[in-house]
Amino acid sequence: MTVEVSELPGGLRVVTDSMPGIASASVGVWVDAGSRHEDPVENGTAHFLEHMAFKGTENRSTRQIMEEIEMVGGSLNAFTAREQTTYHAQVLEADLDLAVDLLSDIVMNPVFAPEEMERERQVILQEIGMVQDTPDDLVFDHLQAVAYPDQAIGRSILGTDRGIAALPLDVLRGFRDRHYDAGRMIVAAAGAVDHDRFRDLVGERFALASGGNGGARPGAYEAASYRGGDLRDARSLDQVHLSFAFPGLCFDDPDYYALQVYATLLGGGSSSRLMQEVREERGLAYSIFAQPVAYADGGLLTLYAGTSDDLAIELLDVLGEQVRDSVENVTDPEIQRARAQLKAGLLMSLESSNARMEIAARHLYLFGRPLTVQELSASIDAVDRASVIRAARRVFGGGPLSFAAVGPVDGLPDRAAIQERFAL
Repeated sequence: MTVEVSELPGGLRVVTDSMPGIASASVGVWVDAGSRHEDPVENGTAHFLEHMAFKGTENRSTRQIMEEIEMVGGSLNAFTAREQTTYHAQVLEADLDLAVDLLSDIVMNPVFAPEEMERERQVILQEIGMVQDTPDDLVFDHLQAVAYPDQAIGRSILGTDRGIAALPLDVLRGFRDRHYDAGRMIVAAAGAVDHDRFRDLVGERFALASGGNGGARPGAYEAASYRGGDLRDARSLDQVHLSFAFPGLCFDDPDYYALQVYATLLGGGSSSRLMQEVREERGLAYSIFAQPVAYADGGLLTLYAGTSDDLAIELLDVLGEQVRDSVENVTDPEIQRARAQLKAGLLMSLESSNARMEIAARHLYLFGRPLTVQELSASIDAVDRASVIRAARRVFGGGPLSFAAVGPVDGLPDRAAIQERFAL
């Protein structure tokens, strides 16, 4: 990996990861503004802004934006998360200038035409409706809400249908004016890219980035406060979708990698404890997994399973048994296998220019510098049985259970009885 970083006037940072021998490049503009930067009346604004970026600029219509990128066989897209919004493109090496020009245009020069906003409002309402009709997605929105009640980090990234239906243009403009600042942006590229040339290109295209916040970073947001709770969404479905969360660990926690290893051996692959016991041995669920979620100042360890209502109690019992046993009787071969999965996933991801662009940008945000493969591998290799047990005990003993369910929920026990099953 050849990763280089520069900082331009106004605080805009540029990071590249050159990959000799490939013909394409991935480029991304990362803005330190996600859904957790919103106040209650702004809920859904970061995501709405992401949509509006593609709805016309001072230089291009919506159609022109898409025609120009597809004329060269490239792709252009974006996504909103809780802590950042990202606009990204992938093109052949010869079209790198176009990718940077398009990205700078949609990020810096959106026009927010009222008629386009009304059309996109309907699109987002359809997106919210789609999630409402997808219980295995919806249950995680519910889980986030009960883990972090009455906080921006607990609210849906998409917003609510009522809020989006009423969201005015001046709220979009105000959010953008506060957060889309040079000191809050990273422009990253990986693949067929030369750092010096790319830095100069970004400097030209983003010359009007304000730097109005004096290059200050990161953006202010309310500190995450995990509390736990219970939400049951009764619906007439063939399955009940169950999700559980306990307070996890942030990215720079000393036990971060130990928790990653623990989640992998518990429910991260086909050989994991939950997959083997719940699905393969007992046939209680088709889909079951454990997944850690990390933020700058906190995180979650989540579990998910979908099952029929007549099997839900047995499933809850088995989940509790496996969690307790995984802490008390975890083995060195399990840890070795989980470490191998994590390292292989990391190294395989480095074959993708898009993944390497994302890694470089995320590390620059989180740690102030890109981490090397050797550092990441060493952190995974350093995980041992003692650190896995310590991380797991911190999580399961760190706070009350968060529980959410969607489907036929009437026969489920109360939250105290569910939490008792996970008591170590």
